[in-house]
Amino acid sequence: MSPRAACRLERHGFDQVYDYTAGIADWKAAGLEVEGEEDTGLTIADATRPDIPTAQPQEVLGEVLERTTGAGWDEAVVVDCDGIVVGRLRGDAWSADPATTVSEAMELGPMTVRPDGQLRPLVGRMEKRDTRLVVVTDPQGRLIGALLSEDAVRLAAGEAPELVWRDCEGCPGRWAPVPITR
Repeated sequence: MSPRAACRLERHGFDQVYDYTAGIADWKAAGLEVEGEEDTGLTIADATRPDIPTAQPQEVLGEVLERTTGAGWDEAVVVDCDGIVVGRLRGDAWSADPATTVSEAMELGPMTVRPDGQLRPLVGRMEKRDTRLVVVTDPQGRLIGALLSEDAVRLAAGEAPELVWRDCEGCPGRWAPVPITR
């Protein structure tokens, strides 16, 4: 809200008025609800799964691998204590000594996308680059979840969300930053 509008609301007796200085684009990119009739089609948020396993840099790789495969995944996202994405575990990282710390094995600074982006163009880019998974974060870099190409393709093709999410206990639902697992 603009400072001018905040001031006017305060003059009219509203006592809980906030000026969100980052703006509407940041608000939307954080996955917060907006009002209005604008329909921009499917967004990345519509296909984001919040159930991707997480790890912290000081954890031991073997424990994280066991937790990750036990959850049915072959990748994990590395987050710091505030849930900020700092790395990714996948592929060859898993073949390191199980006693290795996650920080030694992780891929640093993975590419991320925001949840308010359009789904169909991202699906096209993922297909062109043969990308299977994209990490989704809020504007501050906190993990929201992961977008799997097979889920995104199915939703973009018009398949009903309840068919796409049946194996994810209601994913994505109302997504929020992913809880940190230890």
